[in-house]
Amino acid sequence: MAQWKELLIEIKKIEEKYGSSLRNPVTDVEISKLQLDIQEKLGKLELPKSYVDFLKTANGLDFNGLVIYGVDVNLLDDHEGEELQGFVETNKIWHENDWQKQYIFFGDSDTAWYCLDLKKEIYHALDKPSGTLIQAYDSFDSMFNEALQTALL
Repeated sequence: MAQWKELLIEIKKIEEKYGSSLRNPVTDVEISKLQLDIQEKLGKLELPKSYVDFLKTANGLDFNGLVIYGVDVNLLDDHEGEELQGFVETNKIWHENDWQKQYIFFGDSDTAWYCLDLKKEIYHALDKPSGTLIQAYDSFDSMFNEALQTALL
């Protein structure tokens, strides 16, 4: 099992302890809608397999200051009661600043953005809001694992 899945199980247990739960997973159809919306609004981008797997486990996450973006509410077949930061919608907000257009953002915390540098094809944690590099990662998985581990501290 991928490390992020084990960390998500820990988060799920903590959420349940407080009477909450992870968000519902998304369907393959909703993932397809997201892919089309990304192509139309953000450009050509292949979502990392682990990110897609995460969305099929939980549509985004908001835990202890860490937010991982989910499938935008307007793309969901059943979005009643869903309050989340959508992937496309949030990236469009971050892209209002020209220097941020070289990144695709997967999530953020109180102190960092978790993103892919499109020019260098490297995953980063960037200081929020200065954009200074905190850490580079060789894969989405390693970035995602660290983001979840930090939220669990």
